[in-house]
Amino acid sequence: MSDQNKNNKIISSGEQSNPVMVEVTRGNMVESIHRAAYAVVDSDGKVVLSGGDYEKVTYGRSAIKCLQALPLIETGAADAFNLTDAEISIACASHDGQPRHVDTVAAWLKKIGCSADDLECGSHLPYHTQSMIELLRSGGSETALHNNCSGKHVGFLTVCKQMAVNSKGYVKYEHPLQQRILGAMESMCGLDLGNAPQGHDGCGIPVIGVPLANIALAMARFADPSDQPESRQEACARITKAIAAEPFMIAGSDRFCTKIIEATKGRALIKTGAEGVYTGIIPELGLGIALKADDGVTRSAETLIGMILKKLQIIDPATAENLKSVLEPPIFNRAGLQVGQIRAAQNAPF
Repeated sequence: MSDQNKNNKIISSGEQSNPVMVEVTRGNMVESIHRAAYAVVDSDGKVVLSGGDYEKVTYGRSAIKCLQALPLIETGAADAFNLTDAEISIACASHDGQPRHVDTVAAWLKKIGCSADDLECGSHLPYHTQSMIELLRSGGSETALHNNCSGKHVGFLTVCKQMAVNSKGYVKYEHPLQQRILGAMESMCGLDLGNAPQGHDGCGIPVIGVPLANIALAMARFADPSDQPESRQEACARITKAIAAEPFMIAGSDRFCTKIIEATKGRALIKTGAEGVYTGIIPELGLGIALKADDGVTRSAETLIGMILKKLQIIDPATAENLKSVLEPPIFNRAGLQVGQIRAAQNAPF
């Protein structure tokens, strides 16, 4: 972690080649390997578990949507528009576009006097296969409501309404909304991000480069916000409560995030991001998790965060056995026969 805030200093891991964390077998041979880095951090900035170069600057992508949702609570927008747990959860989501996701976003837009035309996230077909088939079979087509980030974007529109600012161009870096989000990120990550690397996410909003351990620190402050201002404590508590109460909204019925949150009964609040990024909030331990697969492959990131949760004993042996097909997925051929497995690497640093 860069020493821009000495109160949040994390001991450097030094430069190193990231270790092999996950391996993919076919028959009795390891066919592919995945390298990654991860950090598990407490709210004081202490790294309690790590592997690889956890100081590497990383785009958090969709794994940090809970940070982007903080203004939704802190501006009073959630109270002003009587937002439910389902709406707050979907504001932090990368959802699959299942009917309940789409209906929730549509109803929320109506509640704030907006429509799908006001969303600046673009459109794509539902990621959920059956939902996509049913949409096309009915003669429908994709809209911004189906975008996996539509919940986040209606949250942005809601904050603009509450702040009484023009929502046009709300995805731009210089927009007052994005500047407010940047301030929340700086506070939670413990860094001045004014000169940090910048890019654009798939849904159009700015992405900011942050060292992996500082992303984990931000998640730890969600888990234990006791050193934060009262308004931030209330916002963190409300967001984590909503995700735990509505895990379907955060992803979807077939998705890893939803399954783990459900199986752990909210003890682990995890969130995927593009390019092999994952975060986790562990409220009972006051810990935050951040990881990045070097090759950007989701399958390795999912297996790795499962490994971390088992190491932290958030997933106990009985739960791990019940979730074996999720945590260490089998690989099937086209005839439906298992031919391999995705699993923890034999020498992964745990």
